Amino acid sequence: MELTNIGTIKRLFEQNGFSFSRSLGQNFLINPSVCPNIAEQGGCGAGICALEIGTGVGVLTRELAARCDKVVAVEIDERLKPILAETLADLDNVEVIFADVMQTDLAAVIAERFGGADTVVCANLPYYITSPVIMKVLEDRLPIKAMTVMVQREAAERICAKPGTRQCGAITYAVNYYSTPKTLFRVNRGSFMPSPNVDSAVIRLDIKSEPPLSDTEEKTLFRVIRAGFSQRRKQLVNPLSAELRLSKTEIAALLDSVGLKPGVRAEELTLEDYINITKKLP
Repeated sequence: MELTNIGTIKRLFEQNGFSFSRSLGQNFLINPSVCPNIAEQGGCGAGICALEIGTGVGVLTRELAARCDKVVAVEIDERLKPILAETLADLDNVEVIFADVMQTDLAAVIAERFGGADTVVCANLPYYITSPVIMKVLEDRLPIKAMTVMVQREAAERICAKPGTRQCGAITYAVNYYSTPKTLFRVNRGSFMPSPNVDSAVIRLDIKSEPPLSDTEEKTLFRVIRAGFSQRRKQLVNPLSAELRLSKTEIAALLDSVGLKPGVRAEELTLEDYINITKKLP
């Protein structure tokens, strides 16, 4: 069954009374080269288990199952149950959990289903939920090696931007704190049905073994970063003064103590700069 064939997809939909959900941001892949590349470059292989977020009709699921020991997929749309029952019927190493990933204890899923095996996360994410899902996986400190996801091209550029450049945003620093991100390849809008209005890109986040701050310091770090980018065009002294309830003079002295000029802006700092500021706070 060619699951990237438009005729096959339409037949599956007609037989099961399925229609695309705009609220779920559904765009299913019809480019046959994309999912094999995601699986190949996502760290799949013998001895590896894969957690998939979102199944579509099972195109990526099948590619993961062909390379990994076991695949567990979390899919929110229960209307896909009969379709996946057909498209994944011949696979004995796949389990689909119908649930909202944002409300799912992914650490428990990994522990219960994979039993300590090396694990990777792979996903073709709807654009509206890209950042929340990525941050949930990272902040939950899941025992995974890497996360490989397809996201809107603009989001990929922002996530994989170098901290301290104009392309970066608050999420750039958050992702870099937990992982080392890189862009793998681009995917044009014609690779989907229905076709979205923008192109996509596949990125991989290689998870760092040990973040450098304690849990308390970590919360302060992201508070500082969010404050800075809430007014990214202003000098960092202003939003930090308001957020931390310190005078501008005190903030300027703090910046000076870590080697930064008082007129610096949020996007000009490296992740290490933000970590240094956090460590200096009372």
